[in-house]
Amino acid sequence: MVVIVSNRLVPVKFRLPVEKLRAGYKSDTYFKRTGQILSLDRRSVGVTMQLFQKVPDAVVCGVDHALAILAVGTGWYKNPYTAKRLFRMYLELEKEVYGLWRDLSSVEWEEFSRKQRELFDVSKELDDIWVNAYGDLKIEALYDGESVGARQPVMLIRGDIKTFVHLETPYLGALTDGTMVCTNTRDVIRAASGKPVYMFGARHQSAESQAGSGYAAYVGGATGVSTDEQGEFWESRGNGTIPHVLIASYGGDTVLATKKFDEYMNITIRRVSLVDFENDSVRTSIEVARAVGNLYAVRLDTSENMVDECFKSLKRGGYYEIKDADGQVACVSEDIVRGVNEYLVQAVRRGLDEAGFPGVKIFVSGGFTPEKIRRFEDRKVPVDIYGIGSSLFDRRGGKFEYTADVVEPVAKAGRGLWEGPALHQVDTSIR
Repeated sequence: MVVIVSNRLVPVKFRLPVEKLRAGYKSDTYFKRTGQILSLDRRSVGVTMQLFQKVPDAVVCGVDHALAILAVGTGWYKNPYTAKRLFRMYLELEKEVYGLWRDLSSVEWEEFSRKQRELFDVSKELDDIWVNAYGDLKIEALYDGESVGARQPVMLIRGDIKTFVHLETPYLGALTDGTMVCTNTRDVIRAASGKPVYMFGARHQSAESQAGSGYAAYVGGATGVSTDEQGEFWESRGNGTIPHVLIASYGGDTVLATKKFDEYMNITIRRVSLVDFENDSVRTSIEVARAVGNLYAVRLDTSENMVDECFKSLKRGGYYEIKDADGQVACVSEDIVRGVNEYLVQAVRRGLDEAGFPGVKIFVSGGFTPEKIRRFEDRKVPVDIYGIGSSLFDRRGGKFEYTADVVEPVAKAGRGLWEGPALHQVDTSIR
């Protein structure tokens, strides 16, 4: 179920690179130069900026992130030339401090603290000449978790354009990534018929993006995430299963690896064993269930180019004779039984039930999309939990990309102030 977050996240939650945002360091150069030109020309232009995307029935996320960027970055430097010089110093000092941090074991506190103090002093000088104009903006925006159609306003920003034009790139990026993950998660949840869905998407983006994408997955309805940072904004922790690397560390013995997990991990952590290491998921599932009494689930993650061992004896020429869910024999081609497929899930479920483990759940992952999940659910494949990764980052041909357009006092051809869901007034006194 989608979560609508009406209690907005405060800016400090995002730990933003304030100096870089104010300097336009993370913005497309043409936006930064626009601000410079307007400032040098002493031109103040009050505008209405309209933000929208192009996916029908999208679930918005990244709004609070975008507002945080505006909160810390809207304004101007009293002396832009001094600010430019100080910012160059800031970048060099930041690199030096990081260099010391990388070799911390051989660095004395005096050396490190001296460099940190220099960095602080430059940041303080920059802040002293900064004029924050966020409070001068009038902003209306949807809440994270609300739905919106293509080309409907998600946010309206009213104010002097030169005070926030340098922020367009980062705030649009926050909205694009957040809405993409949130909407794709919502679509997966719908397809899964209410069954738990875990976000396994950390490896599909840079580590620096985890908190935002994990939050977007939560807003979209995900049950859990795989890293602690993905759960940071909503006070959750990472969840997961026993990985292949742990099994490999115990010589490929899945039972032993699962027993070691059970021995050393806190009892509150659910025991979920990954059972495809030897590509014999039915046998391995039963063996693990017999060995670990509190086994919660087995996870199937068979590679898409492999056929599980349980099917090998059923091959008849170019086809496999496999029992379906009703016990009827079906002749299927090899491409149907590769990877995690409905017949493998049924075979594992049948094997666990016959061995006396009907309570052990089945967790599936590996290339699942809303379409594949919907097909599984329509055919009543006995899956209990889905793990989803890459499909949450489907950009749909760029339609999730946000656009910001000036629509008042003038607008380019084809643009205008459009109708959409009711927006909410934003309190711009919160910084």
